Amino acid sequence: MAEIKSHEFDRFVEGAVERYKIFVIYGPDRGLVAERAGMIAAKSGVPMDDPFSMLKLDVSDLQGDPGRLIDEVNSLGLFGGSKLVWLRGANNEKPVIDALTLLSSGPAPENLLIIEAGDLKKGSGLRKVAEAAKSIAITPCYADDARALNALIDTELAAENLRIAPAGRERLLELLGGDRIASRNEVRKLALYCRGSGTVEEHHVDEIIGDASSVSTDEALDAVLSGDVDALHRAVQKVVSSKTPIFLILQSCLKQFQLLDIMRAEMDEKKLQPGQVMMTLGRHIHFKRKPLIEKALRSWPAPALARETDRLQAAVLATRQNRAWNPP
Repeated sequence: MAEIKSHEFDRFVEGAVERYKIFVIYGPDRGLVAERAGMIAAKSGVPMDDPFSMLKLDVSDLQGDPGRLIDEVNSLGLFGGSKLVWLRGANNEKPVIDALTLLSSGPAPENLLIIEAGDLKKGSGLRKVAEAAKSIAITPCYADDARALNALIDTELAAENLRIAPAGRERLLELLGGDRIASRNEVRKLALYCRGSGTVEEHHVDEIIGDASSVSTDEALDAVLSGDVDALHRAVQKVVSSKTPIFLILQSCLKQFQLLDIMRAEMDEKKLQPGQVMMTLGRHIHFKRKPLIEKALRSWPAPALARETDRLQAAVLATRQNRAWNPP
């Protein structure tokens, strides 16, 4: 099995296309999945704007034509040279599993195949095939931890010759983490706002990112975690009346539930108490919210967290597809 851990990926990608022809990138952080797929594609040498060398497919394109993925990966480029086949939206569909099984059982194909998948559970069909094949590189993409977020913040701010004050960093960390692309875009927005300032302060974070302070998404999130329906209605009404996209509440909830899912898994695997997990995975949570998070960890079993995380992901996708839910 050629599983590439998150902390290994940046080094791995430098020589990835010389060692592998098939890549499976999966996980709940869809932004990170897309970002890493793009990094591999960029290293392929295939022009991204050449329709004869680059083929992007959605998994729905395979409906009614289950053999298409095999055909595309094995076909020759119109003008010679290797092609890049980039499949998005995979989630244990039979045509994808069958194609991957066949491709991994023979010699490496001439063309590159990148598969972006969702949150594949352990033992699911696509993961079983990819993890069993030495010719496939598989990379999980989970929500960024504090170390990864700090590295992202430092990299993006350094590009604008900025540093960030400790209070500003703590506040920023509270607002990031559910989706890598969304987090990167927020930090870039902050860097642009603070260009020339030298140091990013806490008030800068609230002024330009400020989703929690200005529209009370934390209030809505805390109401969800505590089961307070009346408080949730009040918090949502604040967001709606401010004409702020309802997506912000869903995004905050998704980030929190992804973190709770990871923390709960750590508790169950290592037989830990909520307070012990809070000392490691919950270090960056604001001290005022820690009692609520500990209570949630005691109340929410792993299957319930996984179920609600999937529902939130679907809801976030729906808001992106329906602009009427996100007024300008």
